[in-house]
Amino acid sequence: MLELRPNCECCDKDLPPESSEAVICSFECTFCADCAENVLDNVCPNCSGNFSPRPIRPAAGLKNNPASITRVLKEKGCVANT
Repeated sequence: MLELRPNCECCDKDLPPESSEAVICSFECTFCADCAENVLDNVCPNCSGNFSPRPIRPAAGLKNNPASITRVLKEKGCVANT
């Protein structure tokens, strides 16, 4: 089950479970669409994978399977892959 992390690892923007701005890689690294596109060139800085839109878990599903509250943030921020 996806963790649905609560923030962008790059800029720390809030990404609630219903956000259509969240993108993830296959390891569930989570970024906002703006950072993924404009900072990271759509390549995950952690695993070098690509991004896909994060699925939205319906509110009824969140009742028994809540989103994560653990914030993950890259200590030194994000830089574009070169």
